[in-house]
Amino acid sequence: MSAEQDEPSSAASFSRPDAPGTPSAPHPGDVHVAGAVPASPAPPDGTVPPVPPSGAMPPGGFVPPGGPVPAPAGKGGRRGPRRLRIMAAAGTAAVVVAAGAGAAVTLGGDEKPVKKTPKPTVSAPPPAWTIAAGRALTSGTGLRYDGTMTLMGRPVQAHLRATPAGSVTGTLVAGTLTADVVAIDGVTYLKAGLVFWRDYAGDVAHPEYYADRWSKAPASVPGFDVPDVLGPKSIAKTLAKASAAPPTENVNGVRAYRIKTPGADYLVTAAAPYRLLAVRAAGQSAPRFSAAPVAAPGTLFAELRPKVAMLGGAPDPALRFTPGTLTFSNCDQNTNGCTVSLPATLSAPQGTVPEDARAAMRASIASRGKPLGSCTASGPVPADRALVLRCTVTSGLWRHWMRNALDNPGSYPYEAAARVVGQALDPADVPKLLARVDRERKAVLKPKPPTPGPSQTGQPSAERSPRPEVATSQAPGTP
Repeated sequence: MSAEQDEPSSAASFSRPDAPGTPSAPHPGDVHVAGAVPASPAPPDGTVPPVPPSGAMPPGGFVPPGGPVPAPAGKGGRRGPRRLRIMAAAGTAAVVVAAGAGAAVTLGGDEKPVKKTPKPTVSAPPPAWTIAAGRALTSGTGLRYDGTMTLMGRPVQAHLRATPAGSVTGTLVAGTLTADVVAIDGVTYLKAGLVFWRDYAGDVAHPEYYADRWSKAPASVPGFDVPDVLGPKSIAKTLAKASAAPPTENVNGVRAYRIKTPGADYLVTAAAPYRLLAVRAAGQSAPRFSAAPVAAPGTLFAELRPKVAMLGGAPDPALRFTPGTLTFSNCDQNTNGCTVSLPATLSAPQGTVPEDARAAMRASIASRGKPLGSCTASGPVPADRALVLRCTVTSGLWRHWMRNALDNPGSYPYEAAARVVGQALDPADVPKLLARVDRERKAVLKPKPPTPGPSQTGQPSAERSPRPEVATSQAPGTP
């Protein structure tokens, strides 16, 4: 087997003996495998610590170990004629020290303990303008973004549309090259040709593993968290933390609030209905987007759903694996199929295994360069980072080749090749994502109440009920 991403190679062959009396041939099933790589604590006994060297007594006084402390010396260094006497009597002040604590409660006579004023635990409600802006974002038709970014030192145009919940669909355009984009459940995926991956995702090893199929977008493309930065629901949460009077600036003649966050700056009109005008995302690609409401949400969902349906098994470039030795089992003289096994160990990232990390193997079998079939397998990566992946080739090509080998004396070598990559999405999870898209589509595209028409008599209705308003984001412009 030829190896990819340092996978080992494995080859096998078997021979069918000739007619009786002929020299013996290799025994069927011979396999030849070649592998490749706080405050100060109280004293332990709970006693009250001695007074400072100055001899000063705390309010109310106390008796340190060893007896009372003499009164300070008078003028000229002589001691006063009287000594301080401490007596225990009703109403006498005392100091109570809690062992292991750094605070003391002072009691004097009939006075009650002094209590600290509790700090308020309920935060102030968000400003009214942020509530209005968030409501417009989450109850509207979604947002359309158009802008530019810089990838590998070259400009790339981005045209993206986001649903109110934060799913995103769109394209990236770099000259004559394009890449499809989709984001759902907080993860962004990319589908582009090999040249795009090589030119604009240069930090990804083996771009050929991810080209021309849906793959999890690497950190460098587009260079920021798409659903977190551009999702209307996420933006609404961010605006809820803004101040009542944030700084303002002019955006194409419109006075706008500027809400600065670690992920992006958001420009929102400073007057009702508080529309989102622009987003300036942080990151190495320095994206700049204009924002406007989606005019045709039905088209958005019609584009989003088929993309989501194709995400099952999408590889993840951020996960790297070191494969072990590829082996065959139950293959020779078996017309039903051939099983291939490959151990693998997660090599990147280092440290704790990422949550939901998965590995996927694709194996293929050939004989003298002629393909005999392929198979795939995947599974979660355990905490010890090591797992074994196996799958069985059951193609018609394998069955036909094996029957021919059994019917005709001779030698029939076969070999396998396999690769192991990270997997971003288990195919079994796709139906749940599609159900999420369908629920949001139904909520956004609620049918409008019918407009009252003529009465049953054919005469125009004398009274018409007012047409209900539909809550949507408004187009940017002068408030």
